[in-house]
Amino acid sequence: MTKTSSRPQSTAHGDHHAVQYDRLDDEPLSVTVADAVATFTGVEVTDLEPLHYAINADALERLFEPRTDGRRSDGSVTFEYSDCLVTITADGEIRVASI
Repeated sequence: MTKTSSRPQSTAHGDHHAVQYDRLDDEPLSVTVADAVATFTGVEVTDLEPLHYAINADALERLFEPRTDGRRSDGSVTFEYSDCLVTITADGEIRVASI
């Protein structure tokens, strides 16, 4: 059963910041990624470079959208964005770490 929430759950551990993303939420994955990076770096999201400079945001959304037979059960993508290393896993974890 998938938990639905209006805001992603997050944890901070000094060397990284993790957010649990729910695909059933209305907020696009790309927005949640930008928010997580802004939180980790301590800057306003509007001060970050556009996400599409680092990765194709539309492809990122499609990569993790639910399949016709249910949610994706495995897989991940890692990329650099605004001097951070961002990893997104199929279970919805967005992890932001320093490079």
